[in-house]
Amino acid sequence: MWYAELIRGLEDVGLRELKHLGARQMRRVADGARFELRDSQDMERVLKARTLPAVYLRLTFDVPRPKALLGDAALRRLTAAVASVAGEHGAGTALSGGPFDGLRLAAAGKDSPVMRRLGEELARSLRMGYDPEEGELLLRLRPDPEGKGWEVLVRLTPRPLTARWWRVCNRAGGLNAAVAAAMNQLAGSKRGDRYLNLMCGSGTLLVERALAGPARCLVGVDFDPDAIGCAERNLSAAGVSERCQLITADIADLGSELIEAAGPFDVITADAPWGDAIGRHADNVQLYPQLFAKAAQLAAPHARLVLLTHEVKLVRALLPDLSGWELMHETQVAHGGHNPLLLVLRKR
Repeated sequence: MWYAELIRGLEDVGLRELKHLGARQMRRVADGARFELRDSQDMERVLKARTLPAVYLRLTFDVPRPKALLGDAALRRLTAAVASVAGEHGAGTALSGGPFDGLRLAAAGKDSPVMRRLGEELARSLRMGYDPEEGELLLRLRPDPEGKGWEVLVRLTPRPLTARWWRVCNRAGGLNAAVAAAMNQLAGSKRGDRYLNLMCGSGTLLVERALAGPARCLVGVDFDPDAIGCAERNLSAAGVSERCQLITADIADLGSELIEAAGPFDVITADAPWGDAIGRHADNVQLYPQLFAKAAQLAAPHARLVLLTHEVKLVRALLPDLSGWELMHETQVAHGGHNPLLLVLRKR
């Protein structure tokens, strides 16, 4: 049995992708999904999921407390399962996205003598180091949410799936790549779309859209030259620079020239300043009405606008009086300790 984390607020998007990638007998649980796979090819596809934070091998043990996992039978079973992912010396196996540098446990009381001994025993058996802080082979231990014993989840990749290979430049308040991929999916992006990413920052939404498939045009705009430079580096690392256009400009200055050159746009996305890591709330009171109005000006008939923001009260106050936009979907998602609002709107 396998287990996938789901992003809170975007569970349906993650489940749809899991099914599309070949997951069978899916069953939703509190914070994720359990599922089966037919073969290793399905596993290869699942490990390329774009909207899932992580995928794990799942085991359950009918024991009253973690100390019992040190018993001979339980420890042998656990070691064999972890070895099927880690391989010897953490070199990785056909099941995993290894190699792995060090082993660590994530659990309540992970620094207790019992947990430390369990981690050391497993690391010794696998002939790899035990690193309780930075180890890449991650085991999560917790009471089985649907049973009386304990659940052990063995992450199949050294880093979360959200840690994209193309991200060579980061900026404060950067967007989680899995959330960006989900936003693009909710936009219903199509092959012939003209796509505009306002306030593109380091280019996460733009890269994820470019990697998802062809588009008629892909444009990113930001007023900050440093942000544009960062986006250029990420686009280049992802190998999609030639398919994307980056423009240094304030959204207030965008108009007919952009429409004549590339628009009007079928999909517009924005991870607007939250007034936290980026921007100030006082500025957002003026910025957000301008953002909605400018997006409407640049949008094609029936275009979709997808916006992520932590300015929840401000945006909800603006929604009833928005001209040109119809609300199609809203949810609040888990993102870096925040719960920003994600909106999908359609041009009237």
